[in-house]
Amino acid sequence: MKGFVQDIESLAVKNDKFRQVLYTGKKSQLVLMSLKPQEDIGAEIHQVDQFFRVEEGSGEAVLNGARTPIQAGFAVLVPAGVNHNIINTGSVPLKLYTLYAPPNHRDGVVHETRADAEGDTEQFNGKTTE
Repeated sequence: MKGFVQDIESLAVKNDKFRQVLYTGKKSQLVLMSLKPQEDIGAEIHQVDQFFRVEEGSGEAVLNGARTPIQAGFAVLVPAGVNHNIINTGSVPLKLYTLYAPPNHRDGVVHETRADAEGDTEQFNGKTTE
């Protein structure tokens, strides 16, 4: 079968890695993330669109300086070129998944921690899951 068909909510809730690329297509990419209490993804600007879906926990989405509380069930859409950050303001891990369009990371990459992610200069190299 081509594509990706799995229980994304369950995968996101069970994930304990800062970043884990699950699937990379030619035009989009699916990634799990888990932020520890008081951890954030780090302010960044991409030249791709990005979508976040929060499955567990609570935090704050910051888009071009505008702060919005988020919690399980919330979606955040970040257009290309927008300075953004996701911050876990809660006392439990913030579990979420994100979609990049087009892909932003190397297929299959796993970053156990934010420090691992910051130390890796990897970028999408054109290789897809299938």
